[in-house]
Amino acid sequence: MKSLVIFLLTLFFIVSAASSGRVVSENLAECIANRSNTSYPRSIQTIFHPESPLFASLLDSRVQNMRYMNNATSRRPQPLLILTPSHETEIQSALLCCRDHGVELRIRSGGHDYEGLSYFSSSASYYIVVDLFNLNDVQLDLESETAWVQAGARLGELYYAIAKQSTSAPMAFPAGICPTVGLGGHIGGGGLGTLTRKHGLAADNVLDAYLMDARGRILNRKSMGEDVFWAIRGGGAASFGIVLSWKLKLVRVPPKLTFFKVSTTLEEGDRSNKLIHKWQRFAHDAPEDLFVRTVILKVDGSKKANNKKTIQTTFESLFLGTVEKLIPLMKQSFPELGLTAGNCTEGSWAESTLFFSGYKQGSPLEVLLDNTEIQRAKFKAKSDFVTEPIPESGFEGMWEIAMEEDKPIVILEPFGGRMSRIHESYTPFPHRKGYLYNIQYLVKWEGDGVEEEQRHLKWMNKLYNYMEPYVSKSPRAAYLNYRDLDLGTNSVDGKTSFSEASVWGAKYFKGNFKRLSETKSKFDPGNFFRYEQSIPPLFHK
Repeated sequence: MKSLVIFLLTLFFIVSAASSGRVVSENLAECIANRSNTSYPRSIQTIFHPESPLFASLLDSRVQNMRYMNNATSRRPQPLLILTPSHETEIQSALLCCRDHGVELRIRSGGHDYEGLSYFSSSASYYIVVDLFNLNDVQLDLESETAWVQAGARLGELYYAIAKQSTSAPMAFPAGICPTVGLGGHIGGGGLGTLTRKHGLAADNVLDAYLMDARGRILNRKSMGEDVFWAIRGGGAASFGIVLSWKLKLVRVPPKLTFFKVSTTLEEGDRSNKLIHKWQRFAHDAPEDLFVRTVILKVDGSKKANNKKTIQTTFESLFLGTVEKLIPLMKQSFPELGLTAGNCTEGSWAESTLFFSGYKQGSPLEVLLDNTEIQRAKFKAKSDFVTEPIPESGFEGMWEIAMEEDKPIVILEPFGGRMSRIHESYTPFPHRKGYLYNIQYLVKWEGDGVEEEQRHLKWMNKLYNYMEPYVSKSPRAAYLNYRDLDLGTNSVDGKTSFSEASVWGAKYFKGNFKRLSETKSKFDPGNFFRYEQSIPPLFHK
């Protein structure tokens, strides 16, 4: 009898919550529609309810981490509404209505948020998703070498526009490798890429921005103030407002660049270990025109080794120059790799973006516009920064742990060059001088269910714990764009203190975290823009 009562009470609360959610959803949709109709004539549907036949596909579209599309493991409520604005006034309407109804916002400019925070919430009972994919305009000014880009544009769309319009004097923008990443969030977290050692982060190359604040005002660099402009370039822009567009400083590149991939496996004995050990100093100290990263995967071995699984380390490189200049440089500084002209491909910067994205040689530039080519999987990621070379024995232990997992990925991306000359407080991203490289750990899986997920998460924690002696300390640093909720989260009521949040804030931002929190206190004292790892106000209202 007792169990029946509990069951009925549980059912009652579920039904009541669902009914309450529908009421809030309907009232909110009506509010947004009314405000939008009076401020801007809409000709297409932009508000979608959970009952809409397009709702599920819209929520799923452009999502990279499918882990949060699995209700059995994510345990996250779905949004009340999805809004697909085609004009900034529709965003303003949604913001003001959410504020009036006590509903939180999630802003999605792409779908690559590692913890799904741009399209799901575990902290809010009621929230909506504002998907910016219709706001993807790219306007280049080649004379001033700048571009205004709406926050919903993907890196591929930006790269395509630059490649097509800057043919006589080739230009580029220093940002990430994957073309389906949304520009809004990428810059907001910093933005590492193949041009980082030469030109810094994406966030280092922003000249202005349009930002919507918690009152619905649209501000530029001058009107938002330098503290806010500083904060949104690497401090997590979604903590301060909604970035509508960025003004970017383009950079010049040679008409002909060189790129290569050279792989080695554990089947080759000590060579793999010795190469990656040498790479650590070489990649950091090399001329800033040279970027060489390493990608570590588990692959099938050779037939000679009975196709047993092995660890493969691939050295991937972009050189801002010709093969003729690259080969002597490599022979002098990294002869152990044995690079030859036959390993190399010459091409434009645009062609290098295809190369690093994994497209076949000769693919048309138009593939950069294909937003369906998202590498979907269930995955968990973590990150580290390295300040001293890891000994060969350290890598040997990493290989052993990697062999225990089906689809492990470890990516090491070098710093040095211009990164060492930019002060750690220039933007909120502090990991500059003294850091050899960044590590991204990934584990992917296909199966469903809690037990399957927990098995892979346990392996990730094992690898992360193993690496602790070899990486940065006090704090053990992390990269915001590789978001990791294991580092800590804010409270559900948004009242997390500065000291509580600094547990994870120091890892992402070091000493910059206090300035971010002070800026938040002044600019968004009511903490309207909040989520699981949003910057808390230093002093709560």
